[in-house]
Amino acid sequence: MAYALKDKIVATGSIRGTINRILNVIAFLSIPHQVTNFIHRLRGVHVGKKAHIAKYVYIDDRNPEAVWIGDGVAVCAGSRILAHQRDLTNYKKGMWGMQNPLKIMPVRLEDGCHIGIGATILPGVTVGKGAIIAAGAVVSKDVPPYCVAAGVPAKVVKEFD
Repeated sequence: MAYALKDKIVATGSIRGTINRILNVIAFLSIPHQVTNFIHRLRGVHVGKKAHIAKYVYIDDRNPEAVWIGDGVAVCAGSRILAHQRDLTNYKKGMWGMQNPLKIMPVRLEDGCHIGIGATILPGVTVGKGAIIAAGAVVSKDVPPYCVAAGVPAKVVKEFD
């Protein structure tokens, strides 16, 4: 099985999936952050220079190559970054949720943004340059550059000039 992501075909075999999941567990528990960053890069996540991914961060283990983390980004402990969800386009009464195919939606954390403790970034979201996501926020829509987003679902609560 394979799927296209930005003009490249990505293999999704069970061996690759198993390796990704094992590396994700190691990264989840590793310290210091340089080791965590290295392991996520091995998994296919784009991790920029001087990014800081804390331990206990979950980055999509099914589609790590769909996650882009820019330079100087901080992702605090307990955060989750998801890059896939069920496509409910053809979902109807009598079906099971698992009968719907997965839809891969890339996530971008632009340079210098900060993801607070326990925040969740949902598939298809771009967090703008220098934006701050409050602790525990659930980000379901794009966040503009240089602002603070908080809440469930996250909304912009402050903008900076």
